[in-house]
Amino acid sequence: MLELRPNCELCDCDLPPEATNARICSYECTFCADCVENILENVCPNCGGGFVPRPIRPATARRAGTSRAHQPPSNKRRSLRHEMDNVKALVAATKDIPPADR
Repeated sequence: MLELRPNCELCDCDLPPEATNARICSYECTFCADCVENILENVCPNCGGGFVPRPIRPATARRAGTSRAHQPPSNKRRSLRHEMDNVKALVAATKDIPPADR
């Protein structure tokens, strides 16, 4: 099950579990759509992969035991662990390679 992280790791904006602007990579790194599109250019600064919209976990259990009440989102905020110069270099070197070919 995905760890629904509460914030963008770059700009620290809130990304509640129902946010439609949350983006994740295959390692669950979480960023807002604005940072992904305008700064990161669809390159995860942690792994170099691409991003997809984060699924929204149902608030209401439509099946027994499956909802945010049963599997609550994380409240641990995370921040980018790389310096921006390093991130910009990775983005520049990777942005033109399709995520499936990285």
